[in-house]
Amino acid sequence: MLDLVQLRSFVMVAQTRSFTLSAERLGLGQSTVSQHLQRLERGLGRRLVDRDTHAVRLTADGEALLPHARQLLALERQAAGQFAKEAPRGPFRLGVSEDLVSGQLPGLLEDFIADYPSVDLQLSVALSKTLAEMQDRGDLDLVMAKRRIGERRGDAILREPLVWLASDPEAMLAKPALPLIVFPPPSLTRVLLMEALERSATPWRIVCSCQSLSGLTAAARAGMGVLVQPRSLAPAGLSEIAPPLLPALDDVEFVLVTSRSADHATVSAFSRKVRERFGKGFAGPAEGAAGDA
Repeated sequence: MLDLVQLRSFVMVAQTRSFTLSAERLGLGQSTVSQHLQRLERGLGRRLVDRDTHAVRLTADGEALLPHARQLLALERQAAGQFAKEAPRGPFRLGVSEDLVSGQLPGLLEDFIADYPSVDLQLSVALSKTLAEMQDRGDLDLVMAKRRIGERRGDAILREPLVWLASDPEAMLAKPALPLIVFPPPSLTRVLLMEALERSATPWRIVCSCQSLSGLTAAARAGMGVLVQPRSLAPAGLSEIAPPLLPALDDVEFVLVTSRSADHATVSAFSRKVRERFGKGFAGPAEGAAGDA
């Protein structure tokens, strides 16, 4: 018999690639999570995880077990959900800023939908200001977005510094005008970086403006210019350019904004998932494109 408690720890380790993060998210001690994995491995007679001081990786047997473990845990949650009072169900119109799409959103949605299979998710991804306009029109129930420090719209989840990024910082700094890779208006990050450049009287020019996350990341990795992102969501392959080489940027806050007409049970359930995942910061840098909002 497979123990669901042990499987839960195994799936979390597979998702986070970290025993420390897994313990925090499960509300357990790190030694307890490790014991769960050891007992699961003994019961199956297979090694599921390779561990060293630098990384946690699934073995071939671990990769083979993972989809079955997720399915068993999903069935457990669905069975429990059938008998839960006021369980979330029906349409849920969620708006998410593009920063979170590549690295953070998939795991969050996986957890939420597994727990609440009766919810019909309608997902919109856009810049923060665009999401705010959609919500004001009544098109969204909940928005995960960014705001300036000091603004009041939404309930803050996390504060993050914005940083300058480039594939070859020295080459970018040597140019007579700083080459910028940016989203088009109404990007908040674009506004903040422009304000910083104006305060410091730094000459600049836009070399790439694109709606696509993958397009902006590709341009930065190709050495076309400098990209600004929240530090924890910086795309792989880019290096940070710290002040005073370039002017300091203002921090931003990630927030949850709830519509008055939204279903309370669904919004509360999703908000809990967000706080469980982001309460102590992002899990780590996104490996793919990280966006701007």
